[in-house]
Amino acid sequence: MKSNSQANTLIKWVVIICDFILTNAILYFFTRFNPSIKLWEEDVVNIFFLGCNLAFLMSESRFYTVIHNRLATAGDILRRVLGLVSLFMLFSFLLFKIIGFEKPIGNLILLIGVVLFVVLIIFRLIERSIVNKYRKSGGNCRTVVLVGSDPELITVYDRLLRYPSKGFNVLGYYGDNEIEIPESMPGVPKLGTLKELIDNNDGLTLGDDMYVCLSRRDSDVVRKISKLCDDHVIRFYYVPVSVESMGLSLKRELLEDVEVFATYENPLTNPANMAVKRVFDIIMSLIALLIILPFLPFIALGIKIQSPKGSVFFKQPRHGLDGKKFYCYKFRSMHPNKDESGSKQATKDDPRKFPFGNFMRKTSVDELPQFWNVLKGDMSIVGPRPHPVVLNEKYKELVDKYMARHFVKPGVTGWAQVTGFRGETEELWQMEGRVKRDIWYIENWSFWLDIRILWMTIKQIIMHDEQAY
Repeated sequence: MKSNSQANTLIKWVVIICDFILTNAILYFFTRFNPSIKLWEEDVVNIFFLGCNLAFLMSESRFYTVIHNRLATAGDILRRVLGLVSLFMLFSFLLFKIIGFEKPIGNLILLIGVVLFVVLIIFRLIERSIVNKYRKSGGNCRTVVLVGSDPELITVYDRLLRYPSKGFNVLGYYGDNEIEIPESMPGVPKLGTLKELIDNNDGLTLGDDMYVCLSRRDSDVVRKISKLCDDHVIRFYYVPVSVESMGLSLKRELLEDVEVFATYENPLTNPANMAVKRVFDIIMSLIALLIILPFLPFIALGIKIQSPKGSVFFKQPRHGLDGKKFYCYKFRSMHPNKDESGSKQATKDDPRKFPFGNFMRKTSVDELPQFWNVLKGDMSIVGPRPHPVVLNEKYKELVDKYMARHFVKPGVTGWAQVTGFRGETEELWQMEGRVKRDIWYIENWSFWLDIRILWMTIKQIIMHDEQAY
């Protein structure tokens, strides 16, 4: 555990040092090539360098890097870079005003901040990629031990191993019964029984982290294991067993003096959050529509040449916010056919698709008219994908909590789509997984989560998602 902490600290400080080098490189570039700064006296330039470095030092103390954090998301990294640069610009401006700096620096600091933000984001991607590759190769890993025999531990095991770049290595488990690991997952050895874990002080395989999944009825055993972790400086995590988990996300509310709990905590019921999301939707949809406009004649021509009988646009009724119906627009990618209600999902080699339509589906070009739906207010940029009405009628009877997806506006892209549940749902488990992720998005919405999903969507388009057809 100590070596892991030292490695994480080293990663953190290497990135901070790189930040200072990049900042000073940008400052040097401006002093050499900015016409106004080139006229400054040498001592004024030195004061400018010193003031900017002091401001950056204060900013780094508040918004230092988190790429060494295994659970840090792209949104967390973006948020901290934005905070770092914003605080740097504010501190710089205030510092120079306090010392009575005579040169005009307002626009200059703003320009330096914009350049610094872009450069830091690029380097954060490079730095995170290097850290991820290092962890995939076996370096800077945290070892994990599981305790218990409940099936819920399989879920924990899956989450720990899903992203090798997080650097988790599961050593095994202690339990009185065998854990049945699915064939699709690597096996995990049994290290001993619960009694052996509690009673033996020597020769135990413990690791850096311990995930304990035992019934609350075994509270004495859980407390002993917690003390064992404290004695050996191991991070302790408690996982409720499957039979004690209600499978509900509950939000505490007060009915006068009575405490009640509601399902589906939805941050988007907050007016401020709704306003932020709507403003973002309007700005992004306007930008997208302006970019699409010059290409519209060429897209329309490609559709009409290969499928002259149909229209350029395809519209279909879908369920939106609170289950209200609206018409969802797309570029038509299939020949006119009898089954346009959406009951038959598109398949990889669907004969209804024409070649240009197939290209549009693979590159997601067919979805672009939905930015008009966003501008109208029927949809959002990010949210659960809207399904055809006939599919809703089918799956609401088969999938638990299916219609809970409609507590928010549907989206052009969504959390389910960027986490492996895009495209055709041949098996019921695929739709169940999609719904589970949609509900997770509803309950955990944040502006930065939307930014993260947008970024993951762009990466999917560039790298081509095999589920896009």
